[in-house]
Amino acid sequence: MKSTHPRKTRAERPTFRYLLDLVLLAWVIEAVDQFLLGGGLDRFGIQPRSSYGLIGIPLMPWLHGGFAHLSSNTLPFLTLGYIMIKAEGRRFFYSSAVIILLGGIGTWLIAAPGGIHIGASGLIYGYFGYVMTRAIIESRPLWLLTGILVALFYGSMVFGVLPQNDRPISWEGHLTGMLAGIWLGRRHKGMRST
Repeated sequence: MKSTHPRKTRAERPTFRYLLDLVLLAWVIEAVDQFLLGGGLDRFGIQPRSSYGLIGIPLMPWLHGGFAHLSSNTLPFLTLGYIMIKAEGRRFFYSSAVIILLGGIGTWLIAAPGGIHIGASGLIYGYFGYVMTRAIIESRPLWLLTGILVALFYGSMVFGVLPQNDRPISWEGHLTGMLAGIWLGRRHKGMRST
């Protein structure tokens, strides 16, 4: 006799297609924001130490200050995100959420009041911190090679965590995102993707 209960299946392992869908979502949101709302969605970014600004923690990666801002985040998100998918497997969405949450809370706590912090760069810096941490502390050649390649292409990102008063970037989001990624990379040392 066959069971009438549906069988539990393991969650599907994310693929590069998931990243493309997330990027498409960010582009659609930015198009709606720019063409229909005149940039009005940006007010939902992180507003430091404001209770209203807490809503920006999960929204920050999906809001951008124009298409140039989004364009500059697209390729690093796809590249470092793909490495995260390969490293984390089914944990990719959980790990991304942890970076968004910790990096967002950190930005909310340390950034100067009065500004609004938007953009996927905090998440991207989290991916960068994660990859570099795993590359440094793992003893496997693949991680070492990955770390070298990421450092060659994205190593200059480390300067983005320093205060830059002459440029309107969220160095606080970069710093706290990277620290969240480093913390996660240390926690996942030696773990295999699932």
